[in-house]
Amino acid sequence: MIFCAGLGTRFKPWTNKHPKALALVNGKTLLQRNIEYLQQYGIFEVVINVHHFADQIEELVSETRGWGSDIIISDEREALLDTGGGLLKAEPFFSNDQRFITLNADILTNLHLGKLIEFHEHHQPLISFGVTDRSSSRVLLFDSANRLFGWRNIETGEEKMSAPVNGNLSAPISSAGLIAKAYSCVVVFESSIFNLMAGYGFAGKFSLTEVYLKLAANHPILGYDHSCDRFVDVGKPESVAIAESMFP
Repeated sequence: MIFCAGLGTRFKPWTNKHPKALALVNGKTLLQRNIEYLQQYGIFEVVINVHHFADQIEELVSETRGWGSDIIISDEREALLDTGGGLLKAEPFFSNDQRFITLNADILTNLHLGKLIEFHEHHQPLISFGVTDRSSSRVLLFDSANRLFGWRNIETGEEKMSAPVNGNLSAPISSAGLIAKAYSCVVVFESSIFNLMAGYGFAGKFSLTEVYLKLAANHPILGYDHSCDRFVDVGKPESVAIAESMFP
């Protein structure tokens, strides 16, 4: 699934008239680049959610015949649901027993999906996602075994912890000794995530970060470090030049 529904408020003025997923990097939209990225690893069935200027995305997908992929539209025109809510709404489009991958349309990377999947299969967590050592205003916190335990806002110092560190239930919840890494928005999920989200009461609009922090206390969620790979968050107009220098 590629998340395309966001308002793209940081990407104005482009997003005053267009969805951010259709912003161009060296003549190709962000959406096309991510679809072609998935195709490199044999993934040709893709769900995309739409909300902001949804018609433009649907028209381009139709005109290009999905750039060679089978594209399913998850329609969020009535209400924007964020990444977690968007994934839960799209549940009917996924197989009941098959793991799947999600990524954000405004992220470009050459993270090797095959290696991420191998990491996931070897450790068998509920969720595995890419992380790097890059600078970020918000980071996730991991122990030495790459297991998620918390989140931190670097600018405000706010922290949210999911469980006592090192599994010691008598210890206070603390970020002491944890390793901060930035989230890459490329994720491998086990299909059981849908039942777990429902079981934990998730509904409506919510982010995947909320899901991670809620579930990490009882289910292994792991970060896969790919700091040596190319990565750019095309979140602001000035990021396009950086993206174009990295992704011809």
